[in-house]
Amino acid sequence: MKYNPRINERACSLEGFRGLHPYQSEEHVQGALLLMKRLENWLAEIAGLRAATLQPAAGAHGEFTALLTAAAYFHDLGQRRTTVLLPDQAHGTNPASAAVAGFQTKQVKSDEHGLVDLDDLAAKLDDTTAVFMITNPNTLGLFDGQISRIAELVHNAGGLVYLDGANMNAIMGIARPGDFGADMMHYNPHKTFSGPHGGGGPGAGPIAVAEKLAPYLPSPIVVRDENGYRLDFDRPKSIGRVRSFFGNTGVLVRMVCYILTHGPDGLRRVSENAVLNANYLLSRMKHILPVPHGDRCMHEFVASASTLKTRRGITAMDIAKRLLDRGFHAPTVYFPLIVPEALMIEPTETESKATMDAFAEAIFRILEEPDDVLHEAPHATQVSRPDEVRAARQPILSWSPARDEGNRG
Repeated sequence: MKYNPRINERACSLEGFRGLHPYQSEEHVQGALLLMKRLENWLAEIAGLRAATLQPAAGAHGEFTALLTAAAYFHDLGQRRTTVLLPDQAHGTNPASAAVAGFQTKQVKSDEHGLVDLDDLAAKLDDTTAVFMITNPNTLGLFDGQISRIAELVHNAGGLVYLDGANMNAIMGIARPGDFGADMMHYNPHKTFSGPHGGGGPGAGPIAVAEKLAPYLPSPIVVRDENGYRLDFDRPKSIGRVRSFFGNTGVLVRMVCYILTHGPDGLRRVSENAVLNANYLLSRMKHILPVPHGDRCMHEFVASASTLKTRRGITAMDIAKRLLDRGFHAPTVYFPLIVPEALMIEPTETESKATMDAFAEAIFRILEEPDDVLHEAPHATQVSRPDEVRAARQPILSWSPARDEGNRG
């Protein structure tokens, strides 16, 4: 994740924000309402769409909210559309969000270049298609230049295009999803702007939508009249609330600070530097670990340890665990699923050349080490390799002194 400037942390800790209570009267929170309204407008502008809501509590929650908005739109049209289409390299939250929102899902294949297979997409579009969810740039770090044609196919079938905004850090200020055919999208503040990440929250996942979908957004929304800013609950087509109160104000304030700090030109430079850093690291890495898709990338690329696994039994997990011993946070492994033994590497715009050189050198040195050293890594952490499958299937959700003493023994 990218660096979160400390000034943004101080701003959201100001008493005027930290001391807000959700039941305060609107006349006493005019500054916060003004800030939220401006943020909505900025997010819609960056997306190239008409309206936005700040209510969703995370990126996946934003997906879910957008799909509920789409369902309300089609219900209003009297159309029964039941299917969401997804590329085979989609984020795992996409099919989960679709299922929770009441849709069936179908997978669309990727072609040999790691992009959407247009023939497979066309074959699966029909009058049951509600939404095609696409990440662009995709999870392989590739911008799908077919996106306008993809949007045309989906729209001709009567469906909507959802842009998973997880990778907006590569195109922010350069290309707007609404301009290349997206009808709705979500933002991940921790990846695109400034927000904490990890530990289960708190978080935010604002969405932006086209004008025809705006009436269905969650209520309330911020409006301005002759008396100032207020929350408008009188929205008969709205899907209603998707979370308590208005949103996670602390994260939203951080987003405002980040946007104000950079401005339009600065946001573009953020994306350009993220892409530059990723391509520099790709040029250092591809001779050490194969990168199956693309000699160029956007803000991230996906290397593969499959050859190492075949030749030496070394896995992506072994490499990731050994990186911990060398002082680096491990990259995402085993995703996207279409790349065997995948390592997804995303340096972001905030990493220095020295850090990226050190990372590439660490990978190189790791692959020179004996196999058993890698299989048993990490060696320097308090916990080495927990049984993650057992932890997921048999979680311990409460603490007891007896259990703690047993673990120490």
